[in-house]
Amino acid sequence: MRVVVVAFTFFYTIVVFSPGKIAEEIQKNGGFIPGIRPGQQTKQYLEAVLYKITSVGALFLGAIAILPAIAAKVTHIDNLVIGGTGILIVVSVILETFKTVEAQLVMKSYDRYSR
Repeated sequence: MRVVVVAFTFFYTIVVFSPGKIAEEIQKNGGFIPGIRPGQQTKQYLEAVLYKITSVGALFLGAIAILPAIAAKVTHIDNLVIGGTGILIVVSVILETFKTVEAQLVMKSYDRYSR
């Protein structure tokens, strides 16, 4: 299961993020990465950074995928209801809720001091 999660993470990242296209767009718009020449070197740099970040992310997602199985073994509860995907969804919803609440608090604070 963990191998499938890691493989899919790399596959999805390669499909969605194209370092060559990004490097070309950066060059077209006159941008650059300090210390890296535009063009092929930018593409190679983006690929290297992408693989490093994706490796860490894929291992993290793999660990999340097997976390319920580990929890079931430790607690001796065989019919654990929540899986790795459920954990990711719950954490994502909690983080989004905190961001929304914080944005509302900042807006209320801004309204109070702007008058």
